[in-house]
Amino acid sequence: MTMLSREAPSRASFILAGHGDKVKISTIGSRAWLVEAPGEFDLPAQRRIWSLAALLAARDDVESLIPGVTNLLVLFRQTPVNYESTLALLKGLWEQAQAVNPRGKLIEIPVIYGGEHATDLDAVCQHTGLTAAEVIRRHSQGSYTVFALGSAPGFAYLHGLDPTLATPRKKVPSLNMLKGTVTIGGAQAGVSALTGPNGWNAIGFAELTVFDPWAEQPALMAPGDSVRFLAERIEL
Repeated sequence: MTMLSREAPSRASFILAGHGDKVKISTIGSRAWLVEAPGEFDLPAQRRIWSLAALLAARDDVESLIPGVTNLLVLFRQTPVNYESTLALLKGLWEQAQAVNPRGKLIEIPVIYGGEHATDLDAVCQHTGLTAAEVIRRHSQGSYTVFALGSAPGFAYLHGLDPTLATPRKKVPSLNMLKGTVTIGGAQAGVSALTGPNGWNAIGFAELTVFDPWAEQPALMAPGDSVRFLAERIEL
């Protein structure tokens, strides 16, 4: 699953009557349509995206669905014959969609906070004005929800970061961040799924496999799962 850009060209948008919130519907190529919910990183909006995906999954004319962060890419099996009727279909289903709360699993992740892998903990402290101990306390006390998978196989975008910990992604990425690194990227939290370049801020490390291509379920996390970070050890 891939998080899609919120800057995709738009051919249509509308205001939901009685709701006052705006959803954007646009085409990408001949068979794909992108539905973007209002709210950049909003849990109720994401729950509604999940509901819309469930409604569309029941249709025979839909080939695949790719949920992103407050957006949904819909790929039809064939190029829709009529643009207006397809737009009306997606509008109608969006209006039907009600915020759902998937029964995802709870994943508890033991974390070594600080230490050699927390290469950006000082930068997070500098940006937030908090001590390292307070950053760790607030991060480990959070309750997180998996919004979507993307960026790398198995990488989960996590909602629920304490707003006081929000730190912009790095202008110059780390070239070889280890898989299992616990990170902050803007208002989101994450755990790196693969070793490689990464622009998020490293504050700790978890000894776990986030993605195993040979497993029956390759990705440890799935949309709707709940995540808790447990402070296994703190090295300051």
